[in-house]
Amino acid sequence: MPNVSPGDMVLLLALDRKRYLIQAKPGDRVHTHRGWLAHDDLLGRPLGRTICTQLDEPFLALEPSTYDLISLLEREGQIVFPKDAAQILLRLNLFSGRRVIEAGTGSGGLTVALARAVMPQGRVYSYEVREEMQTRARRNLARLGLLDVVELRAGDIATGFQETDVDALVLDVREPWLYLAQARAALKGGGFLGIFVPTVGQVSEVLATLPGQGFGDVVVEELWQRPWKPVAERLRPADRMVAHTGFLTFARALSAEDAAEWWVPGDKRLMRRLRVREALAARAAEAEDETVDAPPAGEDE
Repeated sequence: MPNVSPGDMVLLLALDRKRYLIQAKPGDRVHTHRGWLAHDDLLGRPLGRTICTQLDEPFLALEPSTYDLISLLEREGQIVFPKDAAQILLRLNLFSGRRVIEAGTGSGGLTVALARAVMPQGRVYSYEVREEMQTRARRNLARLGLLDVVELRAGDIATGFQETDVDALVLDVREPWLYLAQARAALKGGGFLGIFVPTVGQVSEVLATLPGQGFGDVVVEELWQRPWKPVAERLRPADRMVAHTGFLTFARALSAEDAAEWWVPGDKRLMRRLRVREALAARAAEAEDETVDAPPAGEDE
């Protein structure tokens, strides 16, 4: 990152590991638990260096990571934690140029991760029914310069999504099983679906509904993050860890002629395998019959 310019985001790290995320503005100050810092001490200078408050308390000025941006975002209520957001990006196969739908936006924490993954050529379409939350998300995204990558949509996703043939879709809503048909209609064949919910009961509802809505290759995960104290002489786990935050369910959109129940986990694997073989053989036989019955090229029926 070059020298700090007006509008750049800067992470300030205190000796006790407390972090502050600021947007550099000429003449502004940031007030901390160790005194205040002048933004002018950052502007026009490189990051990775120490600056001090008026009380001579040191802070390390750094470029914020996506992890920092999500963690320190202005928010109301729960957000998708960075550990879960990172797995969502990998599972949904997101990179520059991809098109992804998000429902709902919330404060925009996951939106930030999605946008930074698909920029600059990609696009995020983020739906939110609560006007006040969308206003907060818009403010957060504007601060980070991401509004040119994200299209914020207002309204109830029960009526469906405006986009079709998108590469991926993530549902972060209370009852995601109610919107699986709408999700399948928006996804391309083989597209990636991700669902984030906090309770086991919600996961069970999702699993019961997915096959009937044209999804297969289902995976359910729960991620725990255990930090360690970075002290060489007494390296050991930290006293606290980020344990359960939610369950991640992933699936793939199947083509219309495929039976989704073939591709979901179950106890009767042998019988399912036999049914698959029988169905594929029948499909091949039908295709062969159609070829035989078809008139020669150039002749009328």
